Amino acid sequence: MINVLVVDDDFMVARLHSKLVERVPGFTVVGEARTGAEALALVAALRPDLVLLDIYLPDMSGLEVLRELRADEDSDVDVLVITAAREAETVRGALRGGAVHYIIKPFDPPVLAERLRDYARRAQELAAIAVPGQDDVDRVFGAGASRTPPRLPKGLSEQTAQLIRDTLAALDPAQDLSAAECAVRSGLSRVSARRYLEYFVSTRQVGVRLRYGATGRPERRYHWSAPSA
Repeated sequence: MINVLVVDDDFMVARLHSKLVERVPGFTVVGEARTGAEALALVAALRPDLVLLDIYLPDMSGLEVLRELRADEDSDVDVLVITAAREAETVRGALRGGAVHYIIKPFDPPVLAERLRDYARRAQELAAIAVPGQDDVDRVFGAGASRTPPRLPKGLSEQTAQLIRDTLAALDPAQDLSAAECAVRSGLSRVSARRYLEYFVSTRQVGVRLRYGATGRPERRYHWSAPSA
């Protein structure tokens, strides 16, 4: 579970962001802060994994909060900026401060959900890598995303692969499908659909979420995660 601290001076906005976070599997909100000083105090007390940080705070800039967090050797918290600030210098400041992403208000709820899923995916990838190679580092940092996709393995056709791509890409960002559901939508057998889905998972074009039931193995749910062309 990824623990999140929400920082925004507007009570209603903070509560809305908290609700959006709680809807994303694997994330929970451990606190809310209205000021920069309160944010720093709660980071020290609660030790969240991620802070959703506004720039416009009543006592200090969110960039100041970010700098203080980075200056604290005991703090390893990540920061995702959510703000109405559109100045290029503010964006550069967030980037220099190590923010994992920058979302401009107002935004559609699926945008935040997708950024959180990206954050969780990167965290999982880093945790699974003992000694990263260059390809591992490029994948985590998002480099090389525009490279030509790898050639399909023997036995897989480009036409069917495109059918699976289109089926998943047509979903809303928060939606996913099981192999059986994907098979029904694409007109394939469940075995064929699963084979293509697992291939796309291996090439990082498709992400997997696990849905746990009362008994048995968790169901694998697939969603398109490759960047749009």
